[in-house]
Amino acid sequence: MHMKPKICLGIESTAHSFGIGIVNERGQVLANIVDMYKTKEGQGIIPVDAAEHHKRVKEEVLSKALDTAKLKIEDIDAIAYSKGAGLPPCLLVGLNLAKNLVTEYKKALVPICHQVAHIEIGKLMTNCSDPIVLYTSGANTQILSYSDGYYRCFGECMDMGVGNALDKFGRKAGLDFPAGPKIEELAKSGKYIELPYVVKGMDLSFSGIVTDALRKLEKGAKLEDLCYSMQETLFAMLTEVTERALAHTGKNEVLATGGVAANKRLNEMLRIMCEERGAKLYTVPKEYSGDNGTNIAWTGLIAYKAGVREDPEKADINPRWRTDQAEITWIRG
Repeated sequence: MHMKPKICLGIESTAHSFGIGIVNERGQVLANIVDMYKTKEGQGIIPVDAAEHHKRVKEEVLSKALDTAKLKIEDIDAIAYSKGAGLPPCLLVGLNLAKNLVTEYKKALVPICHQVAHIEIGKLMTNCSDPIVLYTSGANTQILSYSDGYYRCFGECMDMGVGNALDKFGRKAGLDFPAGPKIEELAKSGKYIELPYVVKGMDLSFSGIVTDALRKLEKGAKLEDLCYSMQETLFAMLTEVTERALAHTGKNEVLATGGVAANKRLNEMLRIMCEERGAKLYTVPKEYSGDNGTNIAWTGLIAYKAGVREDPEKADINPRWRTDQAEITWIRG
């Protein structure tokens, strides 16, 4: 007699994307539906507007996800949500939907750290086992690796995440949000202009680089040259600290995850570094590298199987939840 595999529905609502993913314990993605809040030209994310977007689309996204998976809520074993880190108004939309569903349908509620979900989906999709993780997104840039029950942070950004740095430059340069893909395209026809290179130990600073690039743009430097130079500088910094973490830990795998991990030039730099060190680079498929509900669903499922539960009446968001504060109960040893 075959047991029905456990199924988890995950809700992502930390920032610009509202997503619902459904996965089973075999690692099969049954649905991955994302609706992204679009900003007006020249604007970044306005949290209350993004939250209104999430409220507007949440029922439709949920319906599409269940239809795609050919399931009903009754078929779901657990519901996971992004508890943090993220923008409070946006996080609350996901929390409230999750609480309503678990209360009405008597399901288990599983709180998930957004950043950890980026790591766990990467491990699922690439089959890597114990990597140094380069996590690069809008608000986050961290070099992480698992040790003794937590993903320990070896280095991180001291001001803004690399994705936000690219978006800030792009916004001032008149590029659509998110700016990363457009910067990557423009960089293909650019030439190098020297920009500050700011690595302090294992930590990184991006704000001064953005300021200098914008100053050069105002003085007449070509946008293509600055896009190229921004990528070369920021990604070289990321590669340097990732290599240092590899050397320190003696590990031989690197996992690139988060939205910026989709950038081909960053992957090229990391691949060359890994080849020179005898390590292997794993990159999360683009569909799952950015914010989406599948990341939350998969991490929710393995956490659920490890016994993680949250009382719906006491459930809350944690907008400043750090990656290295989230206990990892599903990894042994």
